[in-house]
Amino acid sequence: MPQDYIQIFKGSYIEVMVIEDALDPLGIVPVIKDPSSSARLSGFGILDTQQTLWVHRDEEQQAVEVLNALDLK
Repeated sequence: MPQDYIQIFKGSYIEVMVIEDALDPLGIVPVIKDPSSSARLSGFGILDTQQTLWVHRDEEQQAVEVLNALDLK
């Protein structure tokens, strides 16, 4: 991932979707990486079903505030 993006969360698909929906009204569009989907598409198996959510450095503070307000951890 380019250095302009910061990982702010790693968790289940459902948790990542909740965060994405909470960021949407602020105009923050996160990048979601799903290694299990990538592995499946390339023909490999993977046991890790956790997704990671990345935001641009400029939006990090707002995104972390939203994440803390959701209290998912």
